Amino acid sequence: MPRPSTTAPNPAWTDPDCPVARTLDLVGDRWSLLVIRDAMDGARSFTEFQRRTGIARNILSDRLRKLSAHGLLARRTAPPGRRPEYVLTDSGRDLFPVLLALRQWGERHAFDPGEPHSTLVDEHGIRVPDITPIGTDGTRLDADSTHVRKTGRTV
Repeated sequence: MPRPSTTAPNPAWTDPDCPVARTLDLVGDRWSLLVIRDAMDGARSFTEFQRRTGIARNILSDRLRKLSAHGLLARRTAPPGRRPEYVLTDSGRDLFPVLLALRQWGERHAFDPGEPHSTLVDEHGIRVPDITPIGTDGTRLDADSTHVRKTGRTV
């Protein structure tokens, strides 16, 4: 029998039992994901993030602080005379499949046919194949073949 929770749910969570909602609470705004995207593409400094995204300085400061506080980016000392750098942590790198799924959805649905867009390629210059969730039996998973199993929260 599960033990009752001894702590109340964190009121900062939109939906405390849902991993999707908690993830969106952490990185669900457009700027956070664009900062993570650019960190994956090699951006390290405040100036690089600002130049690549066009984000306002105050918003960028807030997002870098938030992403660092939640362990997605690590702030490290840069060489003397330079500002601090921000690097992805393992948690930040774990967002790669999320950004890949968003990119691939965008390639299919956010551009007109033939409209040019950037392409993600591997280390050999070959386009990254579409991701497809597969079940343990090898069948393709989608919204029609899966469901959420709710947890029983006791307070």
